[in-house]
Amino acid sequence: MASKMITTDDGTSMTIPEMLKSIERYNPKHFPFLEKYVQEQAKENTYDLDANLAVLKFYQFNPHMLNMQITQLIMIKAITNLPFSDFVLCKYLLLPVQMRDDTIKEIIYIADILEQCDFVLFWQHVQNKDKAELFEKITGFYDSVRKFVCHVVGTTFQTIDKVYLSRLLGNVDDKQLAQWVKKNTWTLQGDLVTIIKQEETIKTKHISEKIDFESLGGVIANCL
Repeated sequence: MASKMITTDDGTSMTIPEMLKSIERYNPKHFPFLEKYVQEQAKENTYDLDANLAVLKFYQFNPHMLNMQITQLIMIKAITNLPFSDFVLCKYLLLPVQMRDDTIKEIIYIADILEQCDFVLFWQHVQNKDKAELFEKITGFYDSVRKFVCHVVGTTFQTIDKVYLSRLLGNVDDKQLAQWVKKNTWTLQGDLVTIIKQEETIKTKHISEKIDFESLGGVIANCL
């Protein structure tokens, strides 16, 4: 997505990143534009942490303008950038009234499950009909989580059972599983997915030491 343009009071045009680095960041006239930008991120599967943090910070200074739906979108988008700490950064900016919101509590619970890498429980929870609508508002949400799952699998396993990997990815079918295996340059052989070959992790290393006579002489003298 191309950088969005805004126009300042003096008629100057600038992108959102430029605006966030200037005094215009604190101009309340731009705030509706930033809220719309959050909605566009959810719809277009893009992400701008700095802009989202600016929105949450604005709510801190102007609680009367708090929009809970925008807050929810920001928190869910932060989940999509795991394993980075975006969600924690956003959570620290929430007001008590935001923390008491039932939907925000649900989003925080989902984030906790993911951070604990309990992926089976995560999919059971979000694929529930009562919960699915919330996360389906975010284009690419499930694939973003699957990308995080693959990151964890890639740093944890050398090989993994095909059926178990499918469960971790949300009970994907064989075609989807093959796509994720290919995307991560893994190897699928029968019922086993090879994450990394053992021989690639073990490299022969030749170690040579050079000890001169002077340093050896001191050691021998201390032994006498």
